[in-house]
Amino acid sequence: MNSLQIRLDKKKLERAAYVLKSVAHPIRISIIDLLEQRERLSVTELQEALHIEQSLLSHHLTNMRDKGVLDTKREGKNVYYFLTDTTISHIIECINGCRNF
Repeated sequence: MNSLQIRLDKKKLERAAYVLKSVAHPIRISIIDLLEQRERLSVTELQEALHIEQSLLSHHLTNMRDKGVLDTKREGKNVYYFLTDTTISHIIECINGCRNF
């Protein structure tokens, strides 16, 4: 009888759990999806695409930035958000492609 073993190393498991917890909200997943479509977006562009209050959007953006999922670049008056690691995009692609999800 074969014994079972964990196929992922501990650091990968911890990183996956951390990232998944930090994006485990429909608005945050939508932000990632939008940023995958365009390399970077301003707060105004995100707000218009998501149809949510600016304060709610800022809350989610700050959380995701604090967790290292997003970062910003200022250009003049505008602050642009972009993904720091596109690995999370692969997870969203899997969710989108799954027929039973």
